[in-house]
Amino acid sequence: MTNFDLVIIGTGSGNSILDERFAGQRVAIVEKGTFGGTCLNVGCIPTKMFVHPADLAATPAKAARLGVDLSLDGVRWTEIRDRIFGRIDPIAAGGREYRINHPDNENVTVYEGTARFTGPRTLDVDGETITADRMVLAAGARPVLPDIPGLDEVGYHTSDTIMRLEELPRHLTIIGSGFVSAEFAHVFASFGVEVTVIARSGALLRGEDSDISSRFTQLAAQTWDVRLNRKVLGASRDAAGIRLELDGESLTTDLVLVAIGRTPNSDLLNLPAAGIEVASSGHVVVDEFQHTTAEGVWALGDISSPVELKHVANHEARVVRHNLLNPAAPIAADHRYVPHAVFTSPQVAAVGLTEEQARARGVRYVTATQDYAGIAYGWAMEDTTGFAKLLADPASGQLLGAHIIGPQASTLIQPLIQAMSFGLDARSMASGQYWIHPAMPELVENALLNLPLD
Repeated sequence: MTNFDLVIIGTGSGNSILDERFAGQRVAIVEKGTFGGTCLNVGCIPTKMFVHPADLAATPAKAARLGVDLSLDGVRWTEIRDRIFGRIDPIAAGGREYRINHPDNENVTVYEGTARFTGPRTLDVDGETITADRMVLAAGARPVLPDIPGLDEVGYHTSDTIMRLEELPRHLTIIGSGFVSAEFAHVFASFGVEVTVIARSGALLRGEDSDISSRFTQLAAQTWDVRLNRKVLGASRDAAGIRLELDGESLTTDLVLVAIGRTPNSDLLNLPAAGIEVASSGHVVVDEFQHTTAEGVWALGDISSPVELKHVANHEARVVRHNLLNPAAPIAADHRYVPHAVFTSPQVAAVGLTEEQARARGVRYVTATQDYAGIAYGWAMEDTTGFAKLLADPASGQLLGAHIIGPQASTLIQPLIQAMSFGLDARSMASGQYWIHPAMPELVENALLNLPLD
């Protein structure tokens, strides 16, 4: 048995905790998969590296109405794929090499295997027992696998595998209607693949504000084959391909991507043996300091946060680092205004309350919208579908929520996140600074001015 001062399980955001201030401690890092975690290897970074060429491939269709005739000559899938992973794989390998062999990490021992608790702050890692005074759980999450008769036999992909295809399929069917589904539908459709999206509910991106979700569903149906209110009952394979049986119909496809959500890896760690409480959702229960219900154990990222986003995990890693180094003066994580974006077409971004949430909580609010078509740059783009929607307290003018669908939504929402985070009211934000004309941020300015405040 080997004892350490600190053990970190997971090499995503958890790996960023260590800096020179831990050089005097004996540290172990445990990783059962690829160094770097979800975001680097199978999440945010490679998906956006696919989204950018997909945006370029989709340009000809958008340019035609502006009087510019462009054509897409072809998509070299293997070159796109290999450019992306030719950059990412060396970063993952380099991170592993740095932790194992670099002189800066003489105090760090890397265990490449599966960790399971056998007692309080005691782990079995593939037959070897290690203990620690303090531990950090940063083991992430994984795709939810479907319970569809026959699908295991015919085969399917998840976000972990779909990006490394050997060739593009003719027809891809995506089961699911959330972030992952929307982004991959955009990527593959832009590359010339026929895409079908199967949603159990009556809308795509149904976690967004209903006005955003409704608009996105309407636009998606113009580009993809969208099947709403459908459940996949079974799968089989015949000479034509994979046959999916839906309630009331069937379809044949070449490949299936399952994108029905993600589940925390908490069930892989035998957490009850360590006295670590887990919520019904599978997320490790933590307090405002990211401390679990077990003494000396913290958790961060997808394993503990229902908001499974890299910027949340990074924030929580900074909080945990501080609290490990300053136990007498801990700081709390700030989850008040967590933004998100969906890099599909059109982009979607949001922060704060949806109108449905505000209504359910009994919050007094007013709303305002601004169409892209109502600002000069929107005219230039001939964008007739995008808009921003804001919610604010009518008395104070404090923003309660912001939602944008349209070009560069993920960038345009940032000043609204800043305003909410620092308590800047809508009128001061709109009138107390210059807004460049005729730039796209006028969308935000006009939406702020449109709010019917007291």
